[in-house]
Amino acid sequence: MHKTINSTEFRKMILVGAKQLEINRAKVDALNVFPVPDGDTGTNMSLTMQSCVKELTACQSSAFPEVCDSISKGALKGARGNSGVILSQILKGICSVVRKEEKEVDTKTFAKALEAGTKVAYGAVSVPKEGTILTVIRMMGEHAVKVASKKKNFEEFLEEVIAEGDKALALTPELLPVLKKAGVVDSGGVGLMVIVKGFLSALTGEEVAENNYSEADEGSDGDFGDNSAILAMDIGDIQYAYCTEFFIINLKKSTMLSMIDRLREKLMAIGDSVICIGDLELVKVHVHTNQPGKALSYALELGELERPKIENMLEQNRQMKAKLEAEKKEMGMLAICTGAGLSEIFKDLSVDRIIEGGQTMNPSASDIANAAQKINAEHVFVFPNNKNITLAAEQAKNLVENKTLHVIPTKNVPQGFAAALEFDPEATAEENKTNMIHALDNVKVGQVTYAVRNTSLNGFSIKEGDIIGLDDKKILAKSHSLEETVLKLIARMKEDFHQVITLYYGEDVKEEEAEALCEQIAEKYPDCDVDFHNGGQSVYYYILSLE
Repeated sequence: MHKTINSTEFRKMILVGAKQLEINRAKVDALNVFPVPDGDTGTNMSLTMQSCVKELTACQSSAFPEVCDSISKGALKGARGNSGVILSQILKGICSVVRKEEKEVDTKTFAKALEAGTKVAYGAVSVPKEGTILTVIRMMGEHAVKVASKKKNFEEFLEEVIAEGDKALALTPELLPVLKKAGVVDSGGVGLMVIVKGFLSALTGEEVAENNYSEADEGSDGDFGDNSAILAMDIGDIQYAYCTEFFIINLKKSTMLSMIDRLREKLMAIGDSVICIGDLELVKVHVHTNQPGKALSYALELGELERPKIENMLEQNRQMKAKLEAEKKEMGMLAICTGAGLSEIFKDLSVDRIIEGGQTMNPSASDIANAAQKINAEHVFVFPNNKNITLAAEQAKNLVENKTLHVIPTKNVPQGFAAALEFDPEATAEENKTNMIHALDNVKVGQVTYAVRNTSLNGFSIKEGDIIGLDDKKILAKSHSLEETVLKLIARMKEDFHQVITLYYGEDVKEEEAEALCEQIAEKYPDCDVDFHNGGQSVYYYILSLE
């Protein structure tokens, strides 16, 4: 029994929680409310946890502050979708309490940590909604505080907390009618419970296979990589000026494997970003240092040098800064969408960068921040084009440097198009932001897809395989025919002032089919301009825009 946990045990709790969630990811995905093939809560939460695992594995310290900071950093960088962002904030709150401890944490402290996780998570959502993952963490945190003084060993304490979490989960359909109609509990809450049950498993002895990550494993093409990160730094931030790299070949007969290890230690004493790997046949070396000559002389003790390269990162930085300043503009745009056709339309509208993502693949806050960072502009307008990406986009504001992100709350791609069309390079950032937000009100959007389960929702009895039409709130039409569903959906959505109807057809629709459907729509609505474009999106046969 554990009356306290140390940093090693806390680390293991996170690893096992992440592993358990990955095992159950598909089950959590399957609990999506709407009967469309876009369940991704489990995937988003799992990717968020895997980002934690990556940072945690790279953390060599066993001290609570460093361990907790790695967890918080990993969760923030990897947060995807609303569920992932909220999970990242829960972990941030927990770690804000645990990191203050020197050696061990008792149940009272962990109860306070759960309470802090609740507070931070609720604070991350502009309009907190009960019946979600927020309800589950709140009820667990409140119960944890009540029982911590009686349940002083962690196993019994976590069993109590989990029991309360299960009660909270069972309540979610009563608190959120849409869950009750769909006959499911909240998927985010399920994901959280899987993680917390993993915490308990870690303490009762369940093992988890740890993933090993290293910077060299990512994106390696057999070379030493580039210095793009260094070039983005201020010169004052560059501690070591010379990027030094080479191979050691024809190693001396007297050279032993232990000498390669000693070379690595010597290089670490004179620089950073050290790579020193190989065997008695070939050794690969990379180091940032102010003493490249010394690095080369150390290597010569083991064998001959091949392909030596020494680059002055200070001068590279100066040149890059000068180039960036010459090309810098005041404002840029970033859009998130899936589908080659939709991406091309955004490019035609002068959007600087497009991130692959959408209903079934939510980019993380870090993905959005990294893309925005690459836009050479002081102000960047971000079009999430999906309400499940908006929170991550807002979170990305905290990850960018030397620029301001303006998140335009576009719920779908046509709203993104409308916002991009409003961009005026002669106007101020605030004027553009205001105009873009106002433009969203002029677009009404529908989407057509297929049902993946039997259910009863929005007054419809849905059968698996039915073609269904939705607006941004509910199902408005269904039939067994794709064309019939589109026509029914337009009839439900169209108002007298709409003058333009645009169809963006997906990857499963042929151009001639979309053209024929457009002719039917034009015949039915002769006062409207009807057009169609290849969107190339997955999941949705058609995205409709009425303006």
